[in-house]
Amino acid sequence: AVSSGLYNGKSFYRSDFVIQCGLHGSGVSPPGNLSRNETKDGGVISNTRGTCAIAHFDVPDNGNTEFFVNLQTNAHLDSVYGGYCVFAEVADDASFRVVDAIAQAVKERGSVKINSVTAS
Repeated sequence: AVSSGLYNGKSFYRSDFVIQCGLHGSGVSPPGNLSRNETKDGGVISNTRGTCAIAHFDVPDNGNTEFFVNLQTNAHLDSVYGGYCVFAEVADDASFRVVDAIAQAVKERGSVKINSVTAS
């Protein structure tokens, strides 16, 4: 999804306890495949500050293009609605400063557009 440019031009749109991004409100249809929620298998990585997880509705196995970065420890997200599966974490202090700046900008403006995304 990242290498295909799926997230280019999309926005982070919430900043209360997470910053969330994806196709929400973009008018773009998500791919048809849904992600299986691996938190049901045990070995859960907790939703602590700086972890990234797949967002889903109240049905656990419907994750798709939405993801969020935890701005604080959100242990309740480990189990509510089947849990939210952590798949990555913020790498370092410089990256945390970027996450915090995005969160602040979303609070001030309502959303922050992403120009391009590079995965490494």
